[in-house]
Amino acid sequence: MHATPTIEDYLGAIYDLAGSGAPVIGARLAKHMGVSAPTVTETLHRMNREGYVRLGPRKEVRLTKEGMAVAEGLARRHRLLERWLTDVLELDWASAHDEAHRLEHALSPKVEERLAKLLGMPSTCPHGNPIPGMSQPSRHKHIPLADAEAGAEVVVDRILEEAEVDHQLLDYLWQNGIRPGARLRVVEVAPSVGTITAKLNERTVMLGLQAAAKIRVHPISVGLGKKRPLSHVHAGD
Repeated sequence: MHATPTIEDYLGAIYDLAGSGAPVIGARLAKHMGVSAPTVTETLHRMNREGYVRLGPRKEVRLTKEGMAVAEGLARRHRLLERWLTDVLELDWASAHDEAHRLEHALSPKVEERLAKLLGMPSTCPHGNPIPGMSQPSRHKHIPLADAEAGAEVVVDRILEEAEVDHQLLDYLWQNGIRPGARLRVVEVAPSVGTITAKLNERTVMLGLQAAAKIRVHPISVGLGKKRPLSHVHAGD
């Protein structure tokens, strides 16, 4: 059975959300895709009947082997297209994401293979997320930027695909140079107002903690605050 573009979109969204390490449930999927909860519920039951997903006892959604294969194929095409659109055509992140979404369903295996070779077989998309089927980048023990302490110096590893539905956030990160490889010094963490402030070279960048939770970083020096135990450090995600 060939997955329809709608089913591919759902499988891709589930795959992207699972990349954060948190369980994927219907409400989270509905918010990410911008559709109603009843629509998500109906589609998930259809996908369950067709063998693409399994629904757990706590309503968590898991991809089956068949669903994973489709999702990884879509993620590969999407992330390769984003790399081409930003690196070659010099589009900004938000525009590249939208254009990649339009093109990903129509990309043939032959063009996909040629595109990967043209780009030098990249291991990640522009946001640092691994491209399925490519050699994977070195893995650091990384944490959400929201968990970094004041005074810490960190390097950005990846911006989760979950953040890409927020065009305002993508534009802000793009304009302020918050991208993989950027080195930040955390100036202040203010849970009472829900913000974190960091320095990138001489630029001061402020983010909401919810947005910062979608950015993965690895520390290169410890902060000035209370240190978190190693059990709070996530390897991979």
